[in-house]
Amino acid sequence: MSGVFEALGEPVRRLILELLAGGEQPVGPLVAALQTRLPISQPAVSQHLKVLLEANLVRVRASGTRRLYALDQAGIDAAQAWLARLADPLSPFVQPLDALATEVARGRRSRRGAAAGRPAASLPGEQDSRPA
Repeated sequence: MSGVFEALGEPVRRLILELLAGGEQPVGPLVAALQTRLPISQPAVSQHLKVLLEANLVRVRASGTRRLYALDQAGIDAAQAWLARLADPLSPFVQPLDALATEVARGRRSRRGAAAGRPAASLPGEQDSRPA
């Protein structure tokens, strides 16, 4: 996560990510697309791409003499996961709490069944341990 949000703090870099969301591209078309919106040089775009690469938001691969840039899905996913944890800090506890609620319900059924003098009903998918 090092540097991800610092990289995203720059509007030009966010625009580059939006352009790369359409698919892999070489620098030339990226520069041309950016220049329709703001005055920027090719070296400046390359510098922004370098920052995005270091933040693991973009990946690059060589194809002959060209370098093709694309979104780095692993970096994007890591940033999204961090934001999701920030937005819902209790999400790691949802499954354990659901399991606890299931166990509490089993205990209630078991006590009610014992009070009525009959064995408790099992949940769907649960093995019945009563003798046949």
